[in-house]
Amino acid sequence: MDQTDPIKRILLEGIQAQVFPGAVLFVRHQGHIRFHQAVGLTSGLPDAHPVQPQTIYDVASLTKPLATASAILLLVQDGLLDLANPLNALLQETKGCPLGQVVLKDILCHQSGLPWWRPFYQSFPPSLPSEVTSRQQRVKAFLELILKEPVEAFFPPKSVYSDLGYMVLGFVVERMTNQSLADVCQSRIFGPLHARPLGYRGQNVTEKSGPLIEACAPTEQDPWRGRLLQGEVHDENAFALGGIAGHAGLFGTAEAVGQVTTAWLEGYKGSPGLFDSHLVKQFVQAQAGTSWALGWDTPSQPSSSGQWFSPESFGHLGFTGTSIWIDPIRDLEVIFLSNRVHPTRDNQAIKAFRPKLHDAIIQELG
Repeated sequence: MDQTDPIKRILLEGIQAQVFPGAVLFVRHQGHIRFHQAVGLTSGLPDAHPVQPQTIYDVASLTKPLATASAILLLVQDGLLDLANPLNALLQETKGCPLGQVVLKDILCHQSGLPWWRPFYQSFPPSLPSEVTSRQQRVKAFLELILKEPVEAFFPPKSVYSDLGYMVLGFVVERMTNQSLADVCQSRIFGPLHARPLGYRGQNVTEKSGPLIEACAPTEQDPWRGRLLQGEVHDENAFALGGIAGHAGLFGTAEAVGQVTTAWLEGYKGSPGLFDSHLVKQFVQAQAGTSWALGWDTPSQPSSSGQWFSPESFGHLGFTGTSIWIDPIRDLEVIFLSNRVHPTRDNQAIKAFRPKLHDAIIQELG
């Protein structure tokens, strides 16, 4: 449609300014796809291919809402979890530890008291665990390392964005279901929603259900692993956990991600679907004193969603250069996937690009 030209111009400006080598933008408004276009190249390498609408990206921390928070919501919906459950009622290893007294709701909204990140991966060789039992040993070792971290008591509560908290939530899902997080998400979320290709690349993910390596846009030249990363998770801690983690690890296309965002939007609107409407509204509500909701972020000032997304909006960012923003008042979903970490994560230009893009989308939609 003619109205998309200004949006495409902004995307092309992003390439020219070296914000990213290429990207895919997917916009759905009132149930209709208004923009689904790819720009640029998959990398800066001489043999790079043009990005296609079906190019697969490492979505990084979009894993938190799309996989982990979605799985937690379904377990609450099933009556297997309660948001008021303390961690020590779910993971016996946390009994007697300060973290064991923290409830699920506080971990979901980044009020666990855990730090945001630690280089735990350095304790392991730069290779995937070869068997399911090997990954289980890694999970055990990671949990032991997390429990050694001091938990800061917040009075009043405040949020510290924490990958460690979402690693723990991934462990909770696996413990409660006796399945890998990858299998839970495939059977309960991505499969029923026909979100393909979307999934973890790691243990227990086959080429039939998981993204194909050659269709993935590369990310960074990783000194720890000694190679350019393509089709393997950029986040080192997630890689050390077998590519399956609560904080990162998902790969997918913009359209497949959109199948999950639509399920959340439909739940918010009260339409019948995968997610209970009451729980969806609880999960996307910002908690007191912070913009963070349960698995989601909400607009703050300034916001990556720009100036005009409604206060009821919810979304999330991914470190690799990805984002989701959903405005239930406008009935709008915006999914942006890029590999801004190629060739290096030191490129921070996307911080200024994201709000500009979202403002342009709102202007074009009127």
